[in-house]
Amino acid sequence: MAADLFVTGKDFKEGGWIPDRYSGYGDDISPELRIEGIDENAVSMVITLDDMDHPLFPGFNHWIAWNLPPVPVIPEALPKGAVVEQPIHMEQGIAYGRHCYRGPKPPFHWNHKYCFTVYVLDVILSVDANSGKQAVRKAMENHVIQKGTLTAQYQRQHP
Repeated sequence: MAADLFVTGKDFKEGGWIPDRYSGYGDDISPELRIEGIDENAVSMVITLDDMDHPLFPGFNHWIAWNLPPVPVIPEALPKGAVVEQPIHMEQGIAYGRHCYRGPKPPFHWNHKYCFTVYVLDVILSVDANSGKQAVRKAMENHVIQKGTLTAQYQRQHP
């Protein structure tokens, strides 16, 4: 694998609190993500968002998007849709959000950790729009040249 890939959020940091506007209790919009150290051989990127503390399904997938261009900033509030062209090209599959980002929404004021993962690939993926995380991961096999994560927490009305 190539050099390290660093993923940061514009409005929150590693281990910090995800702002309410990015949650299912707020505006439920995707946050701006900043990516540093993208390999020069990058062709596309994949982004996932997973709830690491889901009591029944650890790693419960909230968002899966692929074929993003290898750019240093993923804009905030990406639109819904299987294929999005503006403000950036991407394809979105089936997760908790169907063809869209669905933000943190743990019940009962519980505190959950959420992990954004960015994969840098050496190909454009050919994956059906109704695919989920497992199908995308299978298509990515042997094509991941970098991986970076941003893990933060969310709790409704956190301290």
